[in-house]
Amino acid sequence: MSLNTKRIVIVDDHPSTRDGLVTRVELEPDLEVVGEASDVDEAITVIGRARPNIAVIDVSLKSSSGIDLVKVIKERYPCVKMLVWSMYDDSLYAERAVRAGAMGYINKQQVTDRIIEAIRTIIGGELFLSKEVSARILNRVIAGRASVAAAPIESLSDRELETFRLIGQGITTKEIATAMNLSPKTIETYRSRIKEKLGLDDTTLLTREATQWVLENG
Repeated sequence: MSLNTKRIVIVDDHPSTRDGLVTRVELEPDLEVVGEASDVDEAITVIGRARPNIAVIDVSLKSSSGIDLVKVIKERYPCVKMLVWSMYDDSLYAERAVRAGAMGYINKQQVTDRIIEAIRTIIGGELFLSKEVSARILNRVIAGRASVAAAPIESLSDRELETFRLIGQGITTKEIATAMNLSPKTIETYRSRIKEKLGLDDTTLLTREATQWVLENG
């Protein structure tokens, strides 16, 4: 490894996905994968040991949200740049990722063509976002968030959205509380807020909507 080689950590809970990205990254002579992790605690340990230039982080992790991990890394290791990737549409997660501290977002369906471009862009100190997301963020800054129309699900906070996603995966309130390191009472509060924001009258409708959303978004 030369002094100019850039160090990368990959955080994803699917081993085959990690292996595929490792293979692609290591085709580049100036990039090296120095660590892998499947959950938040492991990621924090690996990043603390390897001190990479950039971490590539999946939104959906077993023990927590990748967005929460971005916030932790930003606080503990501010020199580590972050790229968030996901199967979810960038209209929902890209802006959240940037607000949390990431410098870019890429949909996994684009990885083959653009992952190296995204990594190099962020290592170079620039944001990597689609034109649509960049335009939307700029519009919200100029016009004010309240004046820009958004889908109801975009009104959910990061924690509410994570709760919604886990509900859609069939996980119980107690299990969600454990995964998010919160109390069951707090999760119930999130469920109530989600129903209110999405205009859902009861728990059955919430479960149905969340399940459908997970099925549609991978």
